[in-house]
Amino acid sequence: MPESVLTGASDETILDIRDLHVDYGYDERPTHVLRGVDLTVRRGEVLGLAGESGCGKSTLAYAATRLLPPPGLITGGEVWITGADDEKRDWLRLTDTQLRHARWSDVAVVFQGAMNSLNPVHRIGRQLTDAIRAHRPHTSAAERHERGIELLELVGIDPDRIRAYPHELSGGMRQRVMIAMALALEPRLLIMDEPTTALDVVMQRQILEQIADLRARLGFSVVFITHDVSLLIEIADRIAIMYAGEIVESGPARSLYHHPRHPYTAGLLSSFPPLHGPRRDLGGIPGSPPDLAALPAGCPFAPRCAWADDHCRTDHPHATKLDDGARDVACWKPLTR
Repeated sequence: MPESVLTGASDETILDIRDLHVDYGYDERPTHVLRGVDLTVRRGEVLGLAGESGCGKSTLAYAATRLLPPPGLITGGEVWITGADDEKRDWLRLTDTQLRHARWSDVAVVFQGAMNSLNPVHRIGRQLTDAIRAHRPHTSAAERHERGIELLELVGIDPDRIRAYPHELSGGMRQRVMIAMALALEPRLLIMDEPTTALDVVMQRQILEQIADLRARLGFSVVFITHDVSLLIEIADRIAIMYAGEIVESGPARSLYHHPRHPYTAGLLSSFPPLHGPRRDLGGIPGSPPDLAALPAGCPFAPRCAWADDHCRTDHPHATKLDDGARDVACWKPLTR
């Protein structure tokens, strides 16, 4: 997708994560799973967040929305989100009452494995309107039913399906229902945690096209989390790459896809076949992701990196701007373009 896709985005920041730290465990030696993460999302923008399993992608999403289950513990940082009233609030300092009001209306989440999250004993219509009933109790049952029909039509499902049970829908349709539920209160920000993982490639493309169309029509921002970087070139305006609890590279989607500057990004891209163009040999990344409870002293990727030297193994790199400020890369020896 060309970078001109950013036509719906503005310079206004909807999500601004600053120096976020998360630990797992309450003892004297907790595991640091997020270490100083900075991330921004602009209005109308799709940010792709990619990395291997266990790198901290889902933890980042759940920590930012205050949904992190025990033994996860947010130990520092700020998460500023612009709400429907255009006020910026630090979600890490909201009260429970404020959080309940802001969820679904300011930020909604489509969880990993969401298509299996529907309650099997309730009809689709009831589940679609639960959030509306909770957040807008003044609405009538008829109004909520009409809104449920609108939401189904919005995601390309026949309105007659509003009386269906989840088992009567295909996997792709259940996923569309979950997206419709997330959009029920017209949130500013939609966080999608691997929403296409359990779908075949044909349905994956349909879901991606659906998300892109809805974003263009409704103007919300998206954080799209996946392990497959090749998917992101189809939908994302910018891509951020995570490794061992840190953002190691971020930049415009097309530029990062074709010219990775961090060795880990290059390894990720060589691990998946391209969706378009000629065939190429797949490479991959040697070794395994590091143990977050025993990270090396220097760059956490150094033990797997073909370009690492002694400096990389002893000193931890910090993000620096490259490509005239368009790219942030945390690497002592970034790849040349």
